[in-house]
Amino acid sequence: MKLALLGCGTVGSEVVRQLHDQSRELAARVGERIELAGVAVRRLDRDRGDLPVDPGLFTTNAHELVTRDDIDIVVEVVGGTDPAREWILAALRAGKSVVTANKVLMATDGAALHRAATRNGAQLYYEAAVAGAIPLLRPLRESLHGDVITSVMGIVNGTTNYVLSRMTETGAGFAEALAEAGELGYAEADPTADIEGFDAASKAAILASLAFHTQVSVDDVYREGITDVTAGDVASAAEIGCVVKPLCIATRDGDKVSARVHAAMIPKSHPLAGVNGAYNAVFVEAQLAGRLMFYGAGAGGAPTASAILGDLVTVARMRRTGRDGGNESGSGPAEVLPMGETQTRYHLSLDVTDEPGVLAQVATVFARNDVSMRTVRQSGRGNEAILVAVTHIARDAQLARTVRELEDLPSVRRVDSVMRVEGES
Repeated sequence: MKLALLGCGTVGSEVVRQLHDQSRELAARVGERIELAGVAVRRLDRDRGDLPVDPGLFTTNAHELVTRDDIDIVVEVVGGTDPAREWILAALRAGKSVVTANKVLMATDGAALHRAATRNGAQLYYEAAVAGAIPLLRPLRESLHGDVITSVMGIVNGTTNYVLSRMTETGAGFAEALAEAGELGYAEADPTADIEGFDAASKAAILASLAFHTQVSVDDVYREGITDVTAGDVASAAEIGCVVKPLCIATRDGDKVSARVHAAMIPKSHPLAGVNGAYNAVFVEAQLAGRLMFYGAGAGGAPTASAILGDLVTVARMRRTGRDGGNESGSGPAEVLPMGETQTRYHLSLDVTDEPGVLAQVATVFARNDVSMRTVRQSGRGNEAILVAVTHIARDAQLARTVRELEDLPSVRRVDSVMRVEGES
């Protein structure tokens, strides 16, 4: 069974090492030896140390490699959309099965790639695209295929989880916690994709598509970063028995689905509340299976390589036996709710004047927009008066109108923060 590898960075190098070190075990699991037949890289002159691969296998012509007649399976770990899309499509059209870790590509072009795989009798697997080594996509794709999944909520980005965990543990501000994450290697030199939610949004699109058997693009996912989360927000969460976490949430209600990523408060009793540091976890609710939790290392060369090798064994077995593993048809519910129609609870902190009637004015604004307050409290006096309200479930558009009207009240000096509260009814 001949394998072409696209990319030989941190993850690709680990895949090469494991193909070498576990060659006998992999052959036993597949029933046939897997041979690395070519590695596409950008530069042939790069020093690759003691990587156990014949230098003659390296090439800069990825397209030629993936369409060679002798290649059976293509593993792509280059990342990004272009030229990875071109190479994967070329491989699928040539009847080669593909294993990829490319979350951005699967979130933007997953439907087209699945169609290409189906038309050409190839397989497309991408467990490593979401949550690293955690076995998550295959349970959604196969184990729970006969069930109805109603919601998927998780922490799918290790950088943001580390930052918010440190803010919770130490009381540090966002900038300080992010700097620490960078020093420890948990944040990239340019952390924009992580802290602004782009990475999580791609994963949310993949999870929603698989969980609800539909086509959800990254453009359908509502996205907020964590850059506006303050030490005050973390402290406010603690006061109501919650912690702040970077959540990826996908829900289904009948034939309508929604997908969003943002920071939110969740009760300390929720299973996701104890997921700290750079770890990932996903909480799934299904009609028959009930509540399921998937937890583990979400990134890094070894965990990602583990997921890739798992897919590789599955695809190789299918190819050897001629079995069709099936590709997603996207035949389920297709209407994606706009963010304004999604519903949850909210925590608001208002800087108000300390005078009679303020609470009544604020309550009137909430009532006018049909947003019910679950709890309300005021602390401080004079120029330091803070009013905190936690709502019952409301639509996001209703809450947005409420906030705009509160900002116009003379008695409200400033709306300090608005944060969603998830994980409770």
